Amino acid sequence: MAVIAVGDEAVAAAPGRAPRAAGEARARTARRRLASDRVARWLVTAGGLGIIASILGILVFIVIEVWPLTRAAAVEVGEVVAVAGPPAGALVCDEYRTLAAGLAADGVVRVVRTADGAVVEERRIWPAAAPSGAEPALAAEPRLVRIQPAPGGSVLLASTSDGRVLAVPVGWEITFDEDRRVVTADVGAPVVFEVDPEGRPVEVFAAALEADGAGAAAAVLADGTVALVERQARANLLTGEVTESFERRALAAPLAPAVLALDRTVRNLYGGAASGELLWWDLTAGEAAPRIDRTGSSPVTALSLLIGHHSLVVGRADGALSIWFQARQEDGSFRLADVRDFPPLPGPVELISPSMRNKGFVAGSGGHLGLYHSTSHRVLWAGTAPLPEPPTALVLTPKADGAFVAGAGGLAALAIDNPHPETTWTALFGKVWYEGYEEPQYVWQSTGGSDDFEPKLSLMPLLVGTLKGTIYSLLLAIPLGVLGAMYTSQFMHPIYQHYVKPTVEIMAALPTVVLGFLAGLWLAPRLEKVFPSLLLMVVMLPLLVLLAGAAWQRLPRAFRNRFPTGVEAILFIFVAAFGIWLATELSPPFERLVFGGSFPRWLLEATGLTYDQRNAVVVGLAMGFAVIPIIFAISEDAFSNVPANLVAGSLALGANRWQTVTRVVLPTASPGIFSAVMIGFGRAVGETMIVLMATGNTPIMDWSPFNGFRTLSANIAVEIPEAPVGGTLYRALFLAALLLFVLTFAVNTVAEVVRQRLRRRYSQL
Repeated sequence: MAVIAVGDEAVAAAPGRAPRAAGEARARTARRRLASDRVARWLVTAGGLGIIASILGILVFIVIEVWPLTRAAAVEVGEVVAVAGPPAGALVCDEYRTLAAGLAADGVVRVVRTADGAVVEERRIWPAAAPSGAEPALAAEPRLVRIQPAPGGSVLLASTSDGRVLAVPVGWEITFDEDRRVVTADVGAPVVFEVDPEGRPVEVFAAALEADGAGAAAAVLADGTVALVERQARANLLTGEVTESFERRALAAPLAPAVLALDRTVRNLYGGAASGELLWWDLTAGEAAPRIDRTGSSPVTALSLLIGHHSLVVGRADGALSIWFQARQEDGSFRLADVRDFPPLPGPVELISPSMRNKGFVAGSGGHLGLYHSTSHRVLWAGTAPLPEPPTALVLTPKADGAFVAGAGGLAALAIDNPHPETTWTALFGKVWYEGYEEPQYVWQSTGGSDDFEPKLSLMPLLVGTLKGTIYSLLLAIPLGVLGAMYTSQFMHPIYQHYVKPTVEIMAALPTVVLGFLAGLWLAPRLEKVFPSLLLMVVMLPLLVLLAGAAWQRLPRAFRNRFPTGVEAILFIFVAAFGIWLATELSPPFERLVFGGSFPRWLLEATGLTYDQRNAVVVGLAMGFAVIPIIFAISEDAFSNVPANLVAGSLALGANRWQTVTRVVLPTASPGIFSAVMIGFGRAVGETMIVLMATGNTPIMDWSPFNGFRTLSANIAVEIPEAPVGGTLYRALFLAALLLFVLTFAVNTVAEVVRQRLRRRYSQL
């Protein structure tokens, strides 16, 4: 009998059955092993597929958030509703598109419910109600000559046949009756500007009126001169009585303007002549004569100012539409620059209504309408007005989500779905000529102090900043990481390797927020004071290390053999520390001798570059310190995995250690080293906290190492908490994330292709 141990029990078996039982046990073990291998393979496969699915899910989510930026505007034309009375010459409406107020030629402001055209309120503003017993003829005169809206506001303007300009403010009061919103119009008393003391009819005029009652009106008089009347209003805090004062000025007009536009600050007056010229009066300079731009040929038929009153929309008789604003010249003066030209309308441009929310506007020519955006240079929509006759009034709603056109046929509404008019591929990646700039530039500046601000969403400064920070950090990380790994793996004694490699890898565990904090608040100010010492270190440290190595080699071999191989690294540490101390001590005399006592001043005078305390050098040092452990660890593994027989064979053939490392080990390990560099590149591209705290976050297009920058990742971290969900900025930040995703994916793909080619090339060594 044989005894077979199964677990803790002994089983007696016949001698002939012992081999059979052992075989069955081996079979059961094999089946368990196969089952375990199969489960492990399924788990690994499922984990890999899960990672791929997660990455694809992130990519799909980002693309879904970015995709609406490419959508065109959608405009839905509503039905025409009949409105009692003569057609309005100017329109304003509330932000909810509930009511519209229009001023007609009979001098009556009619507040109309837009849903059905019902007149809910009427108020006569000119002529004023006649006193009791007055003759009817006296009450009928004078009449309104021309009616127009104030650009981008809720003010109705009109001129009279007796030389006056009227400005009628219209406000909107919003209340709630339980859950129902109630909008009520508040038509104010007209502000009267007497622009022509002789009482002649005013055909061409412009006016601006602020909420506090201050304002001005300009008009072309019958003799060809231009009169400007400014109004100041002061309210008594006790009685509420308003005291007004007027100041009149005469402006020279070499050409008779056919249209005028006055900015709300009463600093600039623009005019367009029938011969095509543009006139610009700088009202703050005290000059009566205008500056004339003679580039136009077709008569100017319409002028309007976009939000902020910096950009001027010019419409001409041939249907041409263009954007002009003041641009600084090389001599410091300003001129009107033709910044953008839009496709022409089929007829003379008669109506222009700017948006009160962005740099968009609506223009009309006869029955044709167009929706435009200035900054993005986009024609968002083009169509025809739903009226049987050409419209007499046009207004873009305060939220830019609709428009109203009025004419003899009634009132019609247009519903506009246009959430991202500011974005085109050119606006996001090309040069744009922004207001106040001398020429087209790449600019990122997403927010401003008011709605008048023009968002600047060019991603090019962020791309350049990302590459700039990456390059400057890799300039430090690649040499130290790769050469340090080569020395540790091929020259250092194994005893010291066990301490050096874990110590360097522990560096990767340092929080980047701590590195950024130290770089921004400790390193940057100290480096500013002793920057010349950094220049000295670049020269002195390699020289001192080489001298120390040469001195070590000249020591007697018997003395050197008393120490383990690689112990000279400790000597180099002390030499490097001494070099850093010596360079720091020599920094003041070196700065006085070479840079005249101040490196920042010398830099500005000699090169025109400014030295910012938080600059690319600081980021290169801090982020290079963070990337070194990754490059070192992967490169060291690549060097260590070179087959020992290759090294032994090279040494046996008479090559020394340095020749073996540079000509055998380094080529063989090059695929792994290249992977280490690419992984370090990806690490630097995605770094956020260091660049966030150590660069100053200035989005500029400049490769200078002495100023800051802003990266894509840091920009997302800074601005995503403030971005309204679904807004243009929100989606632009997701586009920045998509760029990071694509950049990292492209770099990793190229790295893998190159690594495989290097591996095939050196696999036969």
